[in-house]
Amino acid sequence: MKSEIHPTAVIDPAADIAAGVRIGPHAVVGPHVEIGEGTEIGSGAVLEGPLRLGRGNRVFAHVCLGFDPQDLKYRGERTTLEIGDRNQFREFCTVHRGTASGGGVTRIGSDGLFMVYTHIAHDAIVGDRVIFANNATLAGHVEVGDEATLGAFAAVHQFCRIGKYAYIGGVSVITQDALPFVKTVGQKPATYGINRIGLERRGFDEERLRNLERAVRILTRERLSTSSALERLRAEFPGDGDVSHLVEFIAASERGVIKSVPGAQGSRGGAADGA
Repeated sequence: MKSEIHPTAVIDPAADIAAGVRIGPHAVVGPHVEIGEGTEIGSGAVLEGPLRLGRGNRVFAHVCLGFDPQDLKYRGERTTLEIGDRNQFREFCTVHRGTASGGGVTRIGSDGLFMVYTHIAHDAIVGDRVIFANNATLAGHVEVGDEATLGAFAAVHQFCRIGKYAYIGGVSVITQDALPFVKTVGQKPATYGINRIGLERRGFDEERLRNLERAVRILTRERLSTSSALERLRAEFPGDGDVSHLVEFIAASERGVIKSVPGAQGSRGGAADGA
């Protein structure tokens, strides 16, 4: 299938454009950019390399992908941005390449939705089937697990992790790791139990949900130290894959995890439904 490139688009000869790609008016594709089959590039979008963009992506108007990292230590080293398949980058999204000190790559999985004005900074690693609402922002070196949702204007501090299936409420400020399976909400974030609605939508049965609810209660509401809570979870849920993942996520944390509950520290965030 032949590609369709608007005559006003600017395509560098060193770009690699696969079959079936559509590139709109005034888009700019720089050298060392690879665009996979069936991808659409909207009007005024700018892609710089090294960038590898997979199949079936939709890049809307004025998106900027693969620009230099916003890091004062960056000195022009060759770093990359790698993006999977079937993502949607809505208007004015920005995603930057990695830094040499951070591993050299920013990586995004497949089937994600990145709404208007979202930003993904250098060296971030983002999983599959994520949703970023308008203006959600990642600082550098952030990790976001599969199936996570970030609400509008949520901001994540550098080196933090967002667990898989997590729900981050709108206007939340995340300065520690946000637990997988859990709703984390607020400018002084608190946890609001498991992301039940989101997990149900993703096929979790009632037994899995009950076990996760019990595990999160032990972790957040029984006034145990983190180490004591993890020991109890290991003892009470042997062989439970979801709880094991929760335990491993917490045990691997370097910044600490958010596990306070509403009212414990005057959190301003209200309860939020899962997504």
